[in-house]
Parts: sequence; structure tokens; C-alpha cells
Amino acid sequence: MPEPSIEQKTWSHISADEFFEIASLRTEVFYLEQQIDEAELDERDREPTTQHVWLRDDRGVVSYLRVIEDAHPEPSNGGARRLIGRVVTRADARGRGLALRLVEHVIAQFGDEPLALHSQSYIQPLYARAGFEPVGEEYMEAGIPHVTMVRRAGR
Repeated sequence: MPEPSIEQKTWSHISADEFFEIASLRTEVFYLEQQIDEAELDERDREPTTQHVWLRDDRGVVSYLRVIEDAHPEPSNGGARRLIGRVVTRADARGRGLALRLVEHVIAQFGDEPLALHSQSYIQPLYARAGFEPVGEEYMEAGIPHVTMVRRAGR
């Protein structure tokens, strides 16, 4: 099977079917698998500057992330205006480097500025391979240990 190609759109350009597939994957992993009981879909999805980035295979969206933009960057995010989040890969496709491909795609576009993400602690090595470094202490988010990671501009 050929490698899936990367798709990227803002809210106003995503079709109803595309967002249904994205929401289904996010729900499957975050609610059902990880049992996160906090709001997963939020208004950040609909902001005009939010970039939705995904890979599709013959069964639909297989890996996804979003990039949100903050007009007033948080110091705890290393001053990064762009925050990568909601990184998710379907269970049967993990270990194939799909999430890393999406992260590298984002770096190719925005790597000339700092980027931040809130990593589940166990997956830090994935983001470290893309040049992200942990900042601050581990904390709990949605009942799961996380650490903030930042990639310096131009790294």
C-alpha cells in the first residue's frame, strides 16, 4: 500500500466528511481508548488560523494533529505562538512514524519560529527526534502525565 499523503486545511476548507473522520479518530483514541473525560472538541478547532493536518489511508484518517496560534504566547510554552496539539494515530497504524511525518510537515512550514506542544510523558522520545526539548516539570492534564516541549526557532 502506498504511503498516505499529507492533507492540511483550515476549518472553512474542511468538508463535513473530513471533519467527521477526524472527530471519529480523536474520539476513538482520546475518549474510548485513553478514557479522557474532558472536552476534546473545542472552539479552537474552528478558529480561522488553526491548521488541521492529517494522513488518510484506505480506511480514512489514520493520523492527525492540529496547530493552533496564540496571539499572546504563554511563557510556559517557551514564547511559541504556535502550539501543536491533538496528535493522534489510529491504534493499528502506530509505530509506522505517521505522527512524526505530520510533526515534520509542520516544522517545514513553521520551523523558523519556536513551536510548542504538550506531550504525554511516555511519547517524549517521538518529539525529541524532531528537535523538541522538555521545559518545566511533568504535570497532569486530563488525568495523564504530560510535559511541555519546545522546539527553538530554526533548529
